[in-house]
Amino acid sequence: MAFVLPDITVRFPGGKKVDALFGDFTVKTDQPLQDGGDGSAPSPFMLFLSSLATCAGIFVLGYCQSRGLDTAGISLTQSHTFVPEGQGVRLGRVEIQIHVPPTFPEKHHATLVRVAEMCAVKKVLENPPEFLVETRVTTG
Repeated sequence: MAFVLPDITVRFPGGKKVDALFGDFTVKTDQPLQDGGDGSAPSPFMLFLSSLATCAGIFVLGYCQSRGLDTAGISLTQSHTFVPEGQGVRLGRVEIQIHVPPTFPEKHHATLVRVAEMCAVKKVLENPPEFLVETRVTTG
């Protein structure tokens, strides 16, 4: 099965802002004030972390919707632990808690965890792709 996504084009609208354009969408990023940006949009790293949380969320949402389970009162909280590495730090652990109201059927708790773990973004991190970065000279 072929899986095709649109290419992503990156543009620099000014300052520390970097926009990603694909299809009909523009995803805006910026750096925080303390890093020289305007703080007008999430940083690329926060956008990456948000993609993990929202991906887990879409799986939880899909599970609930497919079973007619009320999603009122359900939320996810993602926290991050950084560990020292060389001269800096790296992301060492990501934890996601699925919060459910007392009325949510207990028999679905463990399955919510399993479906959240099916997140496609998480799976890419578990089996990372090969990266190739190069410079190309364009004319015109």
